[in-house]
Amino acid sequence: MMGAIRSGNRLALATLGLLCLAAPAFGRTLAAIMERGSIGLCAHPNSLPFASKAGDPPGFQVELGRKLAQQLGVSLAIEWILISYQVPRTDCDIILDTIAAPDAPPEFGIKLSKPYYRSGVIVAVPQGSPITSPAGLDGHTKIAVQTGSLAAMTFDRRHVPISVFGFEDDMLAALAAHEVDAAAVTPIAAGYYNLQHADHPVTLLPPDETERDLMWNVAVGMRRPDDALRQAIDNAIDKLSGDGEIADIYRRYGVVILPPR
Repeated sequence: MMGAIRSGNRLALATLGLLCLAAPAFGRTLAAIMERGSIGLCAHPNSLPFASKAGDPPGFQVELGRKLAQQLGVSLAIEWILISYQVPRTDCDIILDTIAAPDAPPEFGIKLSKPYYRSGVIVAVPQGSPITSPAGLDGHTKIAVQTGSLAAMTFDRRHVPISVFGFEDDMLAALAAHEVDAAAVTPIAAGYYNLQHADHPVTLLPPDETERDLMWNVAVGMRRPDDALRQAIDNAIDKLSGDGEIADIYRRYGVVILPPR
């Protein structure tokens, strides 16, 4: 296992960022952040590889948050939360790994930075598997999916037998035990699994961009920022992406990020 917080909960925290900020919330301007001397980040205290209050390692959200704060010339203040719906009641300014959904209602109390990587749901298979692409899954193969997920509906629609799980950790363990032929997981979950199981890693197949609902860009979510803060965050992303620092941060956790599209 990857820790006390299961990957299903970690993914929920990351991907529900767009929804949990929908409630009315304050907005802190760039000038207020500079005067305060810090920018606030919401993160889960026990959700590696995303974040860890123990700090060894801190998680890629904390590492990236520190880099963004450094670019702004301030420090990082972390608000530790257990569920995403706590975010509107906190003092944080940003939440990382927010899905950049193009169909999000404009009245939501969040603004997005420019995307800094692309993620989604990919297919993982055991090493040496004859399956080399998602198209190789058929009625004779079984794929692990999360209950109620878009991936579950997608593969069921394709008439690929599915095995339903609650958490990505369990899906990857079932894959390693050859209980299923494939697993529909996030690159983050699979990459971190491989980092922790270097003796028997799984193979990540190339993403299927034809399934638009299973791929998305990821951005910094900001709580009602002013234009100056949005521009400052965008500039920081440009600098950190151009220097390869964002990719390096994620790579330390076994995650290879794709450029946004």
